[in-house]
Amino acid sequence: MTTVSAVSPDTHKAIRRDALGIAAYAGAFGASFGAVSIASGLSVAQTVVLSVVMFSGASQFALVGVIGGGGAGLAAIPTALLLGVRNAFYGVPMARILGREGLRGLRRPVAAHLVIDETTAMAVAREDPEAQRYAFWTTGVLLFTFWNTGTAAGALASSRIGDVGALGLDAMAPAAFLALLWPRLRVPAARWVAAAGALIATALVPLVPAGLPVLATAPVAVVAGLLPRRRTEEAP
Repeated sequence: MTTVSAVSPDTHKAIRRDALGIAAYAGAFGASFGAVSIASGLSVAQTVVLSVVMFSGASQFALVGVIGGGGAGLAAIPTALLLGVRNAFYGVPMARILGREGLRGLRRPVAAHLVIDETTAMAVAREDPEAQRYAFWTTGVLLFTFWNTGTAAGALASSRIGDVGALGLDAMAPAAFLALLWPRLRVPAARWVAAAGALIATALVPLVPAGLPVLATAPVAVVAGLLPRRRTEEAP
């Protein structure tokens, strides 16, 4: 008995088009990470291995940012983990979407490695189970390929430049974080959290080693999440 796919070829084509667009952006972003990593003192080989093994943009920028600022590895690792912990929560819906068949053998660790913001968003945006699985794997493979290719290209190019700081490439890490943060500031509560975190981090910079000011701001978000939210009701 043959099973007829409920997903049309046009749907598959649309998924590939969207995934390719996201992957192209990831490639450019990966190139910037490669440049930042070299500017922070890592070698080309270290940069490439880090990108392949970690495969989490925000966490990677956090790690090399702390190292580039003079922080030790012990301070950089918790910072990167703090940003990457959200991927563990993505595993809940993705385990349901992929099912047991999609998580057998080597597919389980590979799928776990590909569970990131973009792949989860592409999957949950579809209603058909087959389309969800196709979107996840297509986006994951393309993203992983483009991200690591871009990282290697950016690292190699920056290593040949020499003094990457002279070109301002060492400022790319904070610029990238600002770009990630800016859309969140549309919410008033997020602006208060950002302001409080910035004040705490700025006050601690001259007092503690690099990397620790970022960790010290984490309780601000926790406290904000525990506070009761103001409810606004629309008039009938």
